[in-house]
Amino acid sequence: MEELKPTLANSSPLTPLGFLDRAATVYGDCPSVIYEDTTYTWSQTHRRCLCVASSISSLGISRGHVVSVLAANIPAMYELHFAVPMSGAVLNTINTRLDTRTVSILLRHSESKLVFVDHPLRSLVLEAISLFPPNTPTPLLVLISDDAAIPAPDISFCSTYEEMVERGDPEFKWVLPENEWDPMTLNYTSGTTSSPKGVLHCHRGIFIITVNSLIDWAVPRQPVYLWTLPMFHANGWSYPYGIAAVGGTNVCIRKFDAQVIYGLIKRHGVTHMCGAPVVLNMLTNVPNNEPLKNPVQILTAGAPPPAPVLSLTESLGFVVSHGYGLTETAGLVVSCAWKPGWNQLPATERARLKSRQGVRTVGLSRVDVVDPDTGKPVKRDGTSQGEVVLRGGCVMLGYLKDPKGTTNCMKDDGWFYTGDVGVMHPDGYLEIKDRSKDVIISGGENLSSVEVESVLYTNAAVKEAAVVARPDEFWGETPCAFVSLKDDVAPRPTEKEIIEYCRRKLPRYMVPKTVVFKDELPKTSTGKIQKFSYKEALMLHCRKH
Repeated sequence: MEELKPTLANSSPLTPLGFLDRAATVYGDCPSVIYEDTTYTWSQTHRRCLCVASSISSLGISRGHVVSVLAANIPAMYELHFAVPMSGAVLNTINTRLDTRTVSILLRHSESKLVFVDHPLRSLVLEAISLFPPNTPTPLLVLISDDAAIPAPDISFCSTYEEMVERGDPEFKWVLPENEWDPMTLNYTSGTTSSPKGVLHCHRGIFIITVNSLIDWAVPRQPVYLWTLPMFHANGWSYPYGIAAVGGTNVCIRKFDAQVIYGLIKRHGVTHMCGAPVVLNMLTNVPNNEPLKNPVQILTAGAPPPAPVLSLTESLGFVVSHGYGLTETAGLVVSCAWKPGWNQLPATERARLKSRQGVRTVGLSRVDVVDPDTGKPVKRDGTSQGEVVLRGGCVMLGYLKDPKGTTNCMKDDGWFYTGDVGVMHPDGYLEIKDRSKDVIISGGENLSSVEVESVLYTNAAVKEAAVVARPDEFWGETPCAFVSLKDDVAPRPTEKEIIEYCRRKLPRYMVPKTVVFKDELPKTSTGKIQKFSYKEALMLHCRKH
């Protein structure tokens, strides 16, 4: 058998870019992208992507160059997920909610050669580039504009997006990677200003996570997928490629609005959507909302969803699937695989089980919870905490220009260390308890902020909750809860009543010592509640007193 080796016939590099060619052949006349009153077919999307890839190449962009995109969930953003890597370049989608200084840092760190700019973000990008140090090369700029809002010509931009579509070659032979390990996407994790963490993924990894995601979520052929998850967030968990693979319809929207979402679900017969738990919360807080006529599959991840929110979301007709992944895995690699026997359990118990992250998906080799000091697995008792570690083909190549950061999380023992704290239950299901940086140590006891938040969400008056550590002279740290209340709640609970509510449901050391009411809790760029801003405010408050 030793004489049988890889050949050209059996070792073509894995890449998800071929999904678009196939979609154009199989589903050519079917809708691919819907945005407001515009609808494209898969043949048209295929042609547009080839034209843009051709135009990118004509600008001198070649294999390995970074091309950045700052755009909302609009057709151009979808197309660029194919067009950029089809030109041989590396796709870098930048979070549209970042400030000018951070965008400037990321563009310089990535050495971006070309930036596609959604027209509402025009001034942001121009200001970001103005912060470049003298004599620093600046990228070319291309302006993306809606037909209804074409701005005046601007010499800062070398072209508009539609001009690139028009002048490109629809017969362009797109650039197949020389090796499936060639980089394909670059995504920066949130909160990276002083030391950017640019997560680099290869064609092979994106192919694996895409196929993995379709299998695990059991996505059928030709779904109608609503883009409530930002495509800039880990490339939309790789579903731009997945929806092409199954010939689905991508319904694009610029901004999340719960009322608009319900309207689009009804208008287009939406079958699938993704989003962080905050999206579930927003969908369940629409006044006088009626249950959906047809079920909609919704996949959530990004933070452990409170069981009460899961239960309420499902009562409205959404079928919630829950998973876990990171930018470093390009999508979800752990999911709460549902067992038929669990359907017979009470609703509260079903929601509790579904709030766990679950087991590895088929595309991941292994997942475990280990002692971060010894690397040995913790007991599978649902209480012994450790760090979540992963191993599989969709784990990143590493952090761009950061060998130390890469080595720190991808160790010689063959694991990727996530920095998340979790437990392994006796049935083999993983449950995330916290980010390691969010664990509160009070009087020597480690307590999970997520666990306290879950209890707060069971209070009928609570809309959103975030628990952070408050410095304490005696205990070291104590839990402080920031809470927003539902609009229709009357009378409004007091701080004392919220604390008493928690005291009835939690060990004494886990009960918040302080409750601060807010009209709304700020979110991070990826939709998670912005805990770090509360930590900073508490630290400042403590220093003053």
